[in-house]
Amino acid sequence: MTGNWRLSPLKRAQAAAIAALGYPLINLLGHTLRWRVEGMDHLEAIRAAGRQPVMAFWHGRILPATFYFRRRGIVVITSENFDGEWIARIIERFGYGTARGSSSRGGLKAMLQLVRNMQQGRAAGFTLDGPRGPARVAQPGALWLARTTGNPVLPFHLEASRSWMLRSWDRTQIPKPFSDVALVVGEPIDVAAHATDEQVEQARDELEARLGALEKRAIAMLRRV
Repeated sequence: MTGNWRLSPLKRAQAAAIAALGYPLINLLGHTLRWRVEGMDHLEAIRAAGRQPVMAFWHGRILPATFYFRRRGIVVITSENFDGEWIARIIERFGYGTARGSSSRGGLKAMLQLVRNMQQGRAAGFTLDGPRGPARVAQPGALWLARTTGNPVLPFHLEASRSWMLRSWDRTQIPKPFSDVALVVGEPIDVAAHATDEQVEQARDELEARLGALEKRAIAMLRRV
């Protein structure tokens, strides 16, 4: 179901109800979490240089990332279908901006909006393997955005000490209340404006490798808890 769901008063009411319930539940859960954070100086250095990050992470860590980076004006892509609508309503309440579209529908429109948002001084957020996977395989969108805007890709990973793991394609992790969450931010990756497709592919491989290292680091941090 894509744009035609908007013609149904019932579907519109359902989207509003899901968002009205989802936001306070995520907000309540987030406030119980204990955070262990490393590498935020990379984000601070990017902004001190007058640039904005293309923040990049895996789709399966959306929930803790949404809470931690709230109220920062980060713009993210959300799809134009029914699920995208209630997701957009929830994250907008957390202070995010939304660019509507996906890799399969309206993607170019959404990417161009992200370019405009970054030119206006706003950060962008990217689930690299979203919206449909395959899991842990980075799609090139974040790197294209970095090449177009001159802003760096900033990889990060989150890992919870105790969590529920959904049986979804991305193995979504939902931290359990009062668990510890390790957030590790890695070194940024720049993509030159004149980078070739081969160089972009090399940057994509490097991005995947860095995210793998960040995951190992986050798990190691939790072992010390």
